[in-house]
Amino acid sequence: MTTVVIVGAGPTGLTLACGLARQGVRVRLLDQAAAFATGSRGKTLNPRSLEVLADLGIADRLAARGRTHLPYRKYFDGAFVADTDPYADARPTPHAPYESGLYLPQWQVEETLRERLAELGGRVELDSRLDRFEQDADGVSALLADGRTIAADYLVACDGGRSTVRKRLGIPLEGSSDPGFALVCGDVEVAGLEPDAWHQWFGPTGALLLCPLGDGNAWQLQASPEFDADGRPLPPSLESFRRLVELRTGRRDIRLARATWLSTWRVNVRMVDRYRVGRVLLAGDCAHVHPIAGGLGMNTGIQDAWNLGWKLGHVLTGLAGPDLLDSYQEERLPVAAWTLGVSSAGMAAVIEGVRTPGVGVEAGRVADATGLGIDYRWSSLAEDRLGGPLRAGDRAPDAPCTGPDGEPVRLFEAFAGSHYTLLGFGPAARPALEGLPAHVRPVAIDAGPGSLADHAGHAHRGYGITGDALVLVRPDNHVALTAPADAAAPEAVRAYLRRRCDAPGA
Repeated sequence: MTTVVIVGAGPTGLTLACGLARQGVRVRLLDQAAAFATGSRGKTLNPRSLEVLADLGIADRLAARGRTHLPYRKYFDGAFVADTDPYADARPTPHAPYESGLYLPQWQVEETLRERLAELGGRVELDSRLDRFEQDADGVSALLADGRTIAADYLVACDGGRSTVRKRLGIPLEGSSDPGFALVCGDVEVAGLEPDAWHQWFGPTGALLLCPLGDGNAWQLQASPEFDADGRPLPPSLESFRRLVELRTGRRDIRLARATWLSTWRVNVRMVDRYRVGRVLLAGDCAHVHPIAGGLGMNTGIQDAWNLGWKLGHVLTGLAGPDLLDSYQEERLPVAAWTLGVSSAGMAAVIEGVRTPGVGVEAGRVADATGLGIDYRWSSLAEDRLGGPLRAGDRAPDAPCTGPDGEPVRLFEAFAGSHYTLLGFGPAARPALEGLPAHVRPVAIDAGPGSLADHAGHAHRGYGITGDALVLVRPDNHVALTAPADAAAPEAVRAYLRRRCDAPGA
């Protein structure tokens, strides 16, 4: 029997499939398309998603294909205004190794994730459309349109805003739409324009954006559309794109060819009120849709999958009881609500700025475009006994240390995988690092022979540690527990694992 059926092989479904396969979970990843998507669609991975994908072992591959620091070249009413780089001053830090997002089209993200999934023994099953499913207390039965039936323990919907699974569950996407605003989008070949910047024309006639995709002369075009006599947006086409370029730029030397992935995007601000019904779970766009400002769509889906993947894997491999899955909804629903709010505010700022000289898409930057500040402090999985600046539920920072052999070691290297990591700061933490379950990795820091040395103090500063202490880090690299390294510490750690996560006897 298949253990998990995942419906939808975009970035969300692929991230989840890789995370589960790495834990030895049997996965069937289905997609109704007959061929893999080639459109750019989402085009930015934020620093938090890069940390996730580094844990899966593919950040270097993505970096080799993408680019950072893409200047914004802004024009108003056809005239050049300025070049700006919102991330010009961003630098890697000891606690955050990725200083900015990575620009690359979504199809390349998906291709790289498929390569990783194949290395883990999985694959995408194309032309496999889910028709319906049934579930009971023991499992899920998925019936495909071609008559095949797949029996599984769980089914996860990653099938987008028009999700078949969500509709079959009867869960509405609640929220609002703005039928009066639209964008036409597409991938085009461009000649006559330097690919060293994201070109952004604003003005009285509307907006036009041309972003180089780093793949030959391929660019992504986004524009406010033309309208018909009834006020409806005209469908995108190469011919309409050429008209829009001449109208918005005032130039005839920019030549377009070979338009692909044509799409009309409308503002929808909607989300579900629950992520789980029994053995069926939702992730990504099927659970939340929102404005494109801030570039949060693909990233939020990847991070949904990252939160769910370790929990589902631990349940299925016997390391945790099924109640752990309740924390997925508990933690990710508030993040979806935050995403809808900040992306809506950002979109409003961009729309308002279209008629203002010097304004570009950075007007839509959200409060935390990096994703590094997203936390789960409210979660039932968060237990804080230190009360320091870093709290249970926060993202666990990276830090450079030195190993016992004198070689450099980063904390992220210790975190990589589906295990918990127990950081023990100082000699008094040593007893708590002994006799741990196999799925908890002990890491001693400045605790005597054999421990990591924090010579520069980056680990202590990153975690707000001033004395001997313990920090338990979850498999998704969020802090689970903080505690002083006192006589009660060993039992505090074991009690946390028994109470919060572990199945009886694990």
